[in-house]
Amino acid sequence: MALSLDDLPNDVEKLKAMVLAIRAETEAAQTRIEAAQARTEAALAEKAKLAAEHARLDHERTVLSAEVERTRQQNERLEHIINVLRRAHFGRKSERINVDQMALALEDVETSFAAEDAIAEKKNKIVRGEGKRIRRANRGHLPANLPREEVVIEPEAKACPCCGGALHVIGEDTSERLDKIPSRLRVIVTRRPKYACRSCTDGVVQAPAPNRLIPGGLPTEALVADVLEAKYANHLPLYRQAQIFAREGVQLNRSTLAHCVGFAAAELEPVHARLVEILKASSKLFADETTCPVLDPGRGRTKTGYLWAIARDDRPWGGPDPPAVAYLYAPGRGGKHATRLLAGYSGILQVDGYVVYQTLAEADRVGGAATLAFCWSHFRRRFYDIAVGGNAPIATEALERIAALYRIEAEISGCSAKERRAQRQARTKPLLET
Repeated sequence: MALSLDDLPNDVEKLKAMVLAIRAETEAAQTRIEAAQARTEAALAEKAKLAAEHARLDHERTVLSAEVERTRQQNERLEHIINVLRRAHFGRKSERINVDQMALALEDVETSFAAEDAIAEKKNKIVRGEGKRIRRANRGHLPANLPREEVVIEPEAKACPCCGGALHVIGEDTSERLDKIPSRLRVIVTRRPKYACRSCTDGVVQAPAPNRLIPGGLPTEALVADVLEAKYANHLPLYRQAQIFAREGVQLNRSTLAHCVGFAAAELEPVHARLVEILKASSKLFADETTCPVLDPGRGRTKTGYLWAIARDDRPWGGPDPPAVAYLYAPGRGGKHATRLLAGYSGILQVDGYVVYQTLAEADRVGGAATLAFCWSHFRRRFYDIAVGGNAPIATEALERIAALYRIEAEISGCSAKERRAQRQARTKPLLET
């Protein structure tokens, strides 16, 4: 309420009292205003705190959702690995996958895991440090025979940052990483100077040209060997190798490379024949056959051929001969092919139950009859096919006894033939006679 000059008292004491009352009301109002401002600021701070907490919770929810999704994907991949391993171990022969196929599946899963780990390490210093610690602990040592190339990294300045004095070496940190120099092409220039006599005109002397795997051909023997390794050991087709050469600016088309492979095969034929001869001189061999597609010119498609393998591995009984295997091709899997490929062999031949091998055990066979040793794995498979359906106690018991025999064989593998026989008489024979 506003006061006019006529409303003011003339008494000084009353005026002082009014001033003091007004000042008290002003201070009380100011106090109330400051309290309201404090409450407002506290409310704003609480609101900001709640907003920050909500943002943190949203971030954690997002991270948790991503982690849940990552875990779900990892579980799916792990289930895939389990299915792959189960199929490889327990599946039927026609459904089983080989080790290379399993490796491809595992490589895909492990690559995905590594990519996710790399992203996680970029976002989190703690995760990055833990990853580095694990890799340093598991990387092992590089072979001492590999050449070393040292790289010394010096600081930008060798003066003390405090006083400017010269620094001296008190130690160093050393680390090793594995590097590779990509293969490179080069041209071998062969010069054969011609020499003649100044005193006469008869006779010119020149060193003879060295023999070549491919007379008049461009590739050296080392290049042909590399092509063979890439094709047969690394499964790299010739047309892809031709593309690799083209990226280096060298035009070696597929037909040229095939020509090189053919010449190399002709040169290696005596080595293959000698390997087969050495294997047939062994006392024990393993033989098996498998289908392979073969080009059938004129029909526009492939036909079925057969690769026959004969192998030797005396390591389980400590034999002196090294392991070896030779592959031979035949257009079929009839008895005549088995007789031809194993002509002259009369030792112990481990085979599956395929009937054509019986011809090798005939008494009137030229070169003598072979002794057939049948495969336990094929024998066991019949019991497995029965037991897998359930409610087959006899087949289940047979599988358990065969597993016990396998465990004994695994324990005595590598021992001498005499020791293995003694162990079998003491441990295996009672299982068979039970």
